[in-house]
Amino acid sequence: MKNLYKILLLNMAGILLFLSWYPPQTGYWYVIDSQVFFFFNHLLTESQAFLYLVAFTNLRPFDVAAFLFMLGIFIYYYRQMDAKGRHWMLAMGATMLITAVIAKQFDLWVQFDRPSATKFFSDAGVAVNRVSQLTGWNTKDYSASSFPGDHGTFLMIFTFFMWRYLGRRAFLSGLAVVLAFSLPRIMSGAHWFSDVYVGAVSVNLIVLSWMLLTPASDWIIHRLMKLRHWE
Repeated sequence: MKNLYKILLLNMAGILLFLSWYPPQTGYWYVIDSQVFFFFNHLLTESQAFLYLVAFTNLRPFDVAAFLFMLGIFIYYYRQMDAKGRHWMLAMGATMLITAVIAKQFDLWVQFDRPSATKFFSDAGVAVNRVSQLTGWNTKDYSASSFPGDHGTFLMIFTFFMWRYLGRRAFLSGLAVVLAFSLPRIMSGAHWFSDVYVGAVSVNLIVLSWMLLTPASDWIIHRLMKLRHWE
């Protein structure tokens, strides 16, 4: 199979990345996670502007903004296509959703419950700042299970599909969305840094290598177009 060596290498990288982190709350990833969490957590009481920025970007309706940004990137390229190309892009978008469902199965299969940083340190008796308590807003700053970061996983799937099919500029646009919309959960303490940059990355190294470096995604797109009589 073409690219088999790359696929196996990326799979091994994903496994090793996960093993470098497991078990949680130990080793150097815990040091990084703790430093990132307390850096942002202390800022919440030092800057009113930062506090309300974090609060606003962790409101549930703000989650729609990530989708709208991705949709905007998608539409930008969609409008440049002819009729057949637009049908192809719709099939490609559906294939992204299928890939996201596959990636979600890893989370369900592992059944790994890791409390968010705010819950972990609160349960350990450490005083932490909660955005929802400081502002009175119903923000996402607490989770009983935060690993891996679903937001980061799905955003990365979008980004690498853009790269695979639409090129470097589309990839960079998607990457900006990943960074902008995965950061708020980390700043509020609803996710650890490693939830995204270990959890989401390790899952996608495995899932996306098999989806994008084999004919799998092309085959799904082709079957969807044939099913809809778009060819």
